Amino acid sequence: MPVTMTTESLRQRHPLAPTAEKIVDDIKSTVRPEHPAGAIKHGMFNQALRLGLCILYFNTCCLAIVFTQLIGAPLYWYDKNLFYAWMAMTKQHFGIALTTLTYWWAPAKMVVCGDESVRGQLRKTEDGRLECDFPERLILIANHQIYTDWIYLWWISYTSNMHGHIYIILKESIKYIPLIGTGMMFYGFIFLSRKWAKDKERFQYRLRKLNSSHSGPMSGTHTLDPMWLLIFPEGTNLSANGRKSSKAWADKNNIEDARHVMLPRSTGLHYCLAELRPTTEWMYDCTVAYEGIPVGEYGQDIFTIKSSYLEGRPPKSIHIHWRRFATKDIPTDEKAFSDWLLKRWREKDDLMEYFHQHNRFPADDYIETQVTPKNPLEFLNIFVPLGALALVLNVIGKMWDIVLHTLRIR
Repeated sequence: MPVTMTTESLRQRHPLAPTAEKIVDDIKSTVRPEHPAGAIKHGMFNQALRLGLCILYFNTCCLAIVFTQLIGAPLYWYDKNLFYAWMAMTKQHFGIALTTLTYWWAPAKMVVCGDESVRGQLRKTEDGRLECDFPERLILIANHQIYTDWIYLWWISYTSNMHGHIYIILKESIKYIPLIGTGMMFYGFIFLSRKWAKDKERFQYRLRKLNSSHSGPMSGTHTLDPMWLLIFPEGTNLSANGRKSSKAWADKNNIEDARHVMLPRSTGLHYCLAELRPTTEWMYDCTVAYEGIPVGEYGQDIFTIKSSYLEGRPPKSIHIHWRRFATKDIPTDEKAFSDWLLKRWREKDDLMEYFHQHNRFPADDYIETQVTPKNPLEFLNIFVPLGALALVLNVIGKMWDIVLHTLRIR
């Protein structure tokens, strides 16, 4: 019996070829959206040139700073006041190097604001620079969006003339990076392995050093040494793995995970506060956000070193929101402090939600500026100690030649 083939059955056995519009739609759905900072601004040749110049500039600065630190190291056994002042100077040099690096290679608009607790402490100079009137001693906490967060926070310390007195709590592995790790050990940064049993004794030693006082140059206007202690309670920058860890920690503790930040860990910060509370009046809370990062994506995947420093595609704007808390009002009990910190992070998450909806933080006033040095040639100060040493050695060498020449004549 013959079988009748319908049109529908033929379509099922031999589907029609996709139309041109369907192909275009399929391609669009698989192509990543345009980069938030726009098209690549520099071709391959210019990128290679920028890479070479960036490496040359940064490594030369780091070498100069480390050699300057080594020159000043013997001061530790001669006069500790001079030693700490010398190291604070080299820390200033690194802050200047970072500020100039960002100014030249990755310029971006900075939008700085805060709530009523920091009113009057942020101002814009006549030439458009930011100046912060923050205290000499404070604990600084912040969410950690991208690896560059600490660069912008070091710049903030530069705007408050505190770039020689910033201390950062870092992963232990960083101290093994050539040049940078050596320099950061001289700076007195705190390196942690994230194993509290191992870290506690080292942590205690470094924090008690921060409670000391010196009377030499750059010792501040008060009896205690100036200190900005920077800690990221989230532990690492926001990423897919970090997001999973935050969710796992939330599930373990039967609490809701955050939407735009990672949940904080309170142990290290609680210990910092316990040690520094008697000598430190304020804790400053900073919330950082980058324009152009879609909800659910991660800044480290979008604003890479290549895109920001080589392709000319840094974030169009970086937003920084400030508020502060008196340390005397922060709970001392470990559980109460953990709840207090979690509440602050819920508020920070709300700030980030507001930012994603309005492309800025809620505030009465905003300061728009750029990461810029006070003088474009300020970075040359980094090489002054080595230049002075070379000059002294040259004079000594010439005097020695004169002595030898005189002795030969006689």
